[in-house]
Amino acid sequence: PVAGALLSLVSEAMAVRLGPVLLAAAEGLLPRLGAGSPGLERNFSLSHSWNTVIVERWWKVPLAAEGRSPRLRRRHRVYRLVEDTQHQPQGTMELILTRTVEDLGIRGDTVTVKKSLGRNKLLPQGLAVYPSPENRKMFEAENQLRQEGKLEKLQTKTGVMLGVVVSPHALKLPEEPITRWGEYWCEVTVNGLDTVRVPMSVVNFEKPKTKRYKHWLAQQAAK
Repeated sequence: PVAGALLSLVSEAMAVRLGPVLLAAAEGLLPRLGAGSPGLERNFSLSHSWNTVIVERWWKVPLAAEGRSPRLRRRHRVYRLVEDTQHQPQGTMELILTRTVEDLGIRGDTVTVKKSLGRNKLLPQGLAVYPSPENRKMFEAENQLRQEGKLEKLQTKTGVMLGVVVSPHALKLPEEPITRWGEYWCEVTVNGLDTVRVPMSVVNFEKPKTKRYKHWLAQQAAK
């Protein structure tokens, strides 16, 4: 008993000396989400960081009696860094686009992007979803209808960006085929009552990247 008490006193003395240094390092890695600190919880929930820091207690917590919580001392709040994933390669992830995204693809395309792009932009903004079996089945059926010509496509970049969709029965396109970029007129029927004639601009939704492509666009515009 005397030796055990002496060892406990020495451990507490070491914890008192080492505690402030290690505790300060641990507090910089872990958010202290204790009771009575709603501000810290709010900041943690709004954080956009997806990194993970793994730590462990420097001193093991002794077992408590059944039905009781373990008694934590100051030394039990000192942590040791085990792993920090902040500087590790994030890798890539596979997603299915729900909208047309420039330089990536159109709705229904399965793309492989960096995890930072997928988690910070595509998923939060609703531009993509995870390739679950249900999502794959839904978009495969949609692509099949598109290939058969039974699915209406958005006609302008404005519609793609704003998500504006007009029912096929309420939209009347020009009689002549649309085969080039330019300005056209179409008729839109609102609520099945009023028909409005509105201008329509047919543009390319991707920016020119190569000189050959720019030259082709210039030839199309000159016709």
